[in-house]
Amino acid sequence: MSSTVADTLAEARRRFTEAGIADPATDARLLVAGLLKLSPTELLTRSAERLSSEQAEVMSKAVERRLGHEPVHRILGEREFYGLPLVLSVETLEPRPDTEILVDTVLAYLKDLAKTQGHLHILDMGTGTGAICLALLSECPDASGVGSDISADALRTARSNAERNELQDRFQAVQSRWFESIQGSFHAIVSNPPYIASNVIHDLAPEVTKFDPVAALDGGPDGLDAYHAIAKDAARFMRPGGVVGLEIGYDQRNDVMAIFEAKGFKCLKSVKDYGQNDRVLVFALA
Repeated sequence: MSSTVADTLAEARRRFTEAGIADPATDARLLVAGLLKLSPTELLTRSAERLSSEQAEVMSKAVERRLGHEPVHRILGEREFYGLPLVLSVETLEPRPDTEILVDTVLAYLKDLAKTQGHLHILDMGTGTGAICLALLSECPDASGVGSDISADALRTARSNAERNELQDRFQAVQSRWFESIQGSFHAIVSNPPYIASNVIHDLAPEVTKFDPVAALDGGPDGLDAYHAIAKDAARFMRPGGVVGLEIGYDQRNDVMAIFEAKGFKCLKSVKDYGQNDRVLVFALA
């Protein structure tokens, strides 16, 4: 006799709890709903339905993968960010809810600029899944954007996410190490760059160290390499009135401000994340 949806959910939750997974109930719910293509409501209303043998096999393998610390959204192969469904791939960072704060913050500046500038142009450096750029484009119908990354895999993923969300006509993927292959000028330059110091990466949770690409995490010896690279050249690629919006590590606010101020920028705004850590900085040319 095959298991019901409710049995499957309970079993996944029990195994995750025993394994010490941080939020077993949420992970079980996301995994079962995601793999069976059920909405949160259907998870309840269809709880007595039985799984086919194929579904049971898929669920069993998925639970084992989660027990091996693979994050739920990697197993599902996608994650929602700012209301957009995004495919994940090997060389892309899984977009986190904290990064939505960067989108919210930069959006306020773009909406102001749109009143006087008409068409807006956005550059998202180290775009990964395309999350930040695509979220901004979805909220700014008169904007176009460039997502740059050193990884060809990431750029393929970003392009497919643009198509999936019908933003491909306004999104261009460019392979570039920081500004090396970038052309044009922008109203907003945004980035969630690698910002973890090389020597502490191995201390992170296995969900991160085993499954997130190291290139998207490693910010060099002090975690600040990317900020130096962006600050060095950003001014040459900015339109008048333009802004630079960056995600930062919880203890990097003063360092990143100093790096940008030394290159002629002023900090317009500093924003904390949901855990009350410094998370986003916005700069303009002084």
